[in-house]
Amino acid sequence: MATENKNPVAKSMESKNPVAENPETEEKIMKTLILRSSDGQEFVVSEAAATLSVTVKNLVEDAGDGKVITLALVDGGTLAKVVTYLNKHAEDGVSEEEKRKFDKEFVSGEEMSVLFDVVSAANFLDVKDLLAMVCEKIADTMKDKSVKWVRKAFRVENDFTPEEEEQIKQEFTWAWEGAEPDDD
Repeated sequence: MATENKNPVAKSMESKNPVAENPETEEKIMKTLILRSSDGQEFVVSEAAATLSVTVKNLVEDAGDGKVITLALVDGGTLAKVVTYLNKHAEDGVSEEEKRKFDKEFVSGEEMSVLFDVVSAANFLDVKDLLAMVCEKIADTMKDKSVKWVRKAFRVENDFTPEEEEQIKQEFTWAWEGAEPDDD
């Protein structure tokens, strides 16, 4: 019994059957895999896109004919973002300039929590270019921000006494150069 997949990424991939479109191109049949998130969402992706992840590539090699790869450490929302990235970077005929433009838009305007989730997923899935790109975006976002802003963004509790904080500021004055002042 087949279940209907409500995921738009999976639906769009399911509808693209290269054999149905052109039966004479059998040697170019797109192999697909299903990536299943920790919350059970499934994404149909080309093997070429999925194996941009070293982790998935190793799982495919180890599993053999396994068509469903469960990624227990990645939730559906995050996996959807990662799949979008993988699909674009595996797409035939996409220039490096188009990929750079896509990458810039991919991380533009995202909440820090989403960026953190994508970093965790990219690290787990071993997608080095995605990991580097999102880490760079996070670094750019926090550049010149106040200590208070960074603590809030990273959910870091301040466990320094006021005296300890002052001592650190005196020892490492360079760290505060150009940074926004804390609003107390």
